[in-house]
Amino acid sequence: METLNFSDIFKSSFLEKTTTISVTDAVICIISSLILGLFIYFVYKKTFKGVIYSHSFNISLIIMTMATALVIMGISQNILLSLGMVGALSIVRFRTPIKDPMDLIYLFWSVIVGILCGAELIVLAVVGSIIIGLVIILFANKIKVENPYLLVIKYSNDITNEEIEQLLAKSVKKFALKSNSIIQGYETEITYEIRVKENHSKIVTDLSNLKGIQSAVMLSYDGNFTA
Repeated sequence: METLNFSDIFKSSFLEKTTTISVTDAVICIISSLILGLFIYFVYKKTFKGVIYSHSFNISLIIMTMATALVIMGISQNILLSLGMVGALSIVRFRTPIKDPMDLIYLFWSVIVGILCGAELIVLAVVGSIIIGLVIILFANKIKVENPYLLVIKYSNDITNEEIEQLLAKSVKKFALKSNSIIQGYETEITYEIRVKENHSKIVTDLSNLKGIQSAVMLSYDGNFTA
C-alpha cells in the first residue's frame, strides 16, 4: 500500500488527485442552502419578540447559510484550499454584540445548515431545520412565559416604604426589593422586581395617585428593556 508523506502534499502529483465538484452538484447545494436560509428567515420573522426588528440581520442569516455552504464545498474538494481557508477564517472576528440569545441560536442554525448543504447532506439539513423550526414556533407562540417587571419608584418623605409595599401586596402576585437609594437626603429611589396580574397598567396609576410619589416607571425585564 502506497503511503502519503507530508512532503507529498506539495508535489504536483498530489495536486492532480484533488477532485472538482460538478456544476449540477454546486447548483443543488446553493439552491438548497438558499431555500433553507429562506426558511430560517421566515421562522425568525414570525417568532421575533424583541424590541426592534432588524431586517438586515434577518437577511444576513440567508447569506450566511449560502456562504457557509460555498466554503464547505470548496474545502471538501481541495486539501490545500482547506488549509488556507482555515488560516484565513482564524483571523475573522465578529465585533457586533448579540443582545438576544435567540439571535445567536439563529446564527448557529444558519452555519450548521450551510455546513450540511456544503457536505451534500441535504436531507439531514431539511429534516433538522423543519424540526428546529417547529420547536421554535411552538415555544414562541403557544407557550406563555410570565416575564417579570422592574418597578422604579421615586418618592419624598411624605410617604413611607411600608405604604408602598402595602399597595404592591394588593396589586401584584409577588414582589422583591432590588435596590434602595437616597438622593440628597429627601428623595428616595427604590426598585422592585414584580410579577403582575392581568391589569398591570393600573399599578403605575395607583402609585402615582399616592401623596409623595414623584414618579413610577415599570419596565419589561425579559433580556430587553422596554417601557
